[in-house]
Amino acid sequence: MILRKSNAGQQLQLQLFALILMHAACHNLISAKTVNPNSGGDLQQQQQQQPLQGLPEPRAYMPDSQNLDFVYHDHEELTRFLRATSARYPNLTALYSIGKSIQGRDLWVMVVSSSPYEHMIGKPDVKYVGNIHGNEPVGREMLLHLIQYFVTSYSSDQYVKWLLDNTRIHILPTMNPDGYAVSKEGTCDGGQGRYNARGFDLNRNFPDYFKQNNKRGQPETDAVKDWISKIQFVLSGSLHGGALVASYPYDNTPNSRICRSSALCAMFQTYSAAPSLTPDDDVLKHLSLVYARNHAKMSRGVACKSATPAFENGITNGAAWYPLTGGMQDYNYVWYGCMEITLEISCCKFPPAYELKKYWEDNQLSLIKFLAEAHRGVQGFVFDPAGMPIERASIKIKGRDVGFQTTKYGEFWRILLPGYYKAEVFAESFAPREVEFVIVEQHPTLLNVTLQPSKRIEGIGGGGGAMLPLGGVSPGGMYRPIPVPQHYRPQMPPYAAAASSDNGIFSTISNGLNSLYSNIFG
Repeated sequence: MILRKSNAGQQLQLQLFALILMHAACHNLISAKTVNPNSGGDLQQQQQQQPLQGLPEPRAYMPDSQNLDFVYHDHEELTRFLRATSARYPNLTALYSIGKSIQGRDLWVMVVSSSPYEHMIGKPDVKYVGNIHGNEPVGREMLLHLIQYFVTSYSSDQYVKWLLDNTRIHILPTMNPDGYAVSKEGTCDGGQGRYNARGFDLNRNFPDYFKQNNKRGQPETDAVKDWISKIQFVLSGSLHGGALVASYPYDNTPNSRICRSSALCAMFQTYSAAPSLTPDDDVLKHLSLVYARNHAKMSRGVACKSATPAFENGITNGAAWYPLTGGMQDYNYVWYGCMEITLEISCCKFPPAYELKKYWEDNQLSLIKFLAEAHRGVQGFVFDPAGMPIERASIKIKGRDVGFQTTKYGEFWRILLPGYYKAEVFAESFAPREVEFVIVEQHPTLLNVTLQPSKRIEGIGGGGGAMLPLGGVSPGGMYRPIPVPQHYRPQMPPYAAAASSDNGIFSTISNGLNSLYSNIFG
């Protein structure tokens, strides 16, 4: 649905609400209640009945052997499957490429939704990314089977039908097809195929919040960065192999003050297993637990090998496991407010194909239940007084210094656990606003905010064309709001830059140890 400006903005807003309510009513999901009666009618908070309650669990997977079997698929076979699925299920799937690998292989993304070709108002976008390390292909195959399960179960599985009717799911089965092409089945450890065709680790190739990442950007990571800059993803999972754990941000951490001038001290600090917690630590832990507890084995926290770590409840903070610079999940979270979890789903990086069916049985429920968490927390719209949506309004939950933005339709989503919250809303040329709302366990909260434009204050000055002071009143009488940052990010620790500037032989040794650790554990 595309919104066009008219002189009847308020009527458009009413039509927009009618569309949302009608869509939800068709699925018996919504019951509305207006709160804050003293807000003058410009702020509404509605409660949506939790659609997950009362629905049966997703049924057991029934593979279609004519289309997909439990074997590894090379890039040509993967492409044929995706194209055939898109042709066979045009009302549920859309196939597109976000770019190409070094060797020219398409980075295919399959959208699975009841509205695959266009964004529908009120539907959050979520994603899975597989095979960022070429020699960790279990996630690649799991995502192909997830696509197969979704399209073949839509008409018979109520849970899947609800999920696809209310969510746009983007699935990138392989981010590193070149690395996969040189990997070897049955190889549980080592680095052959881990990197792209130029020898770069793609999960060390993103901008980093804590330390400057000087590694040259690669086509695969550039494609993903461009992709997530265009779609406001709410939730994401990145599938890996080499361990059995759900790992959450931050993956990196600043060195402590005592080590800021010593590269050797920083090297040993790197492996001191200190957690690096985000402002949304409660939410990210919850999301990790959702995956681990719905997995057949992960939540037991059993170590893959005697020499490898065990993880309580099957989850870990990334930096507490081992810190890394340039990771994808930190980039998603800090730059775009997308909650991404790294899902390590196989102790062996490239296990024999005959084990794939068991991996699917272990992960099927987790893969589905995790995506449904996009419907937890708060969602809504930001409007101007005429009822028109405000694009790229910046929103920050008070006390959580990583923010997010509205879509071009004024929509926003934020996963939050039950509690009382305040949101700060900013937009260029509008006065900032703070609103209060409550999150409950049973259903998400719909919060709609109207921002007022910056106002001319009568009787103060008369020039009108002078430079306007920030956050105050100019001699000409015009209020100039403080410029809105494109994204909120937590305040950088003052010692992070100094710590990241250490170099020389000890820095090289530290990087080498980090690479060795990654090759062993994922």
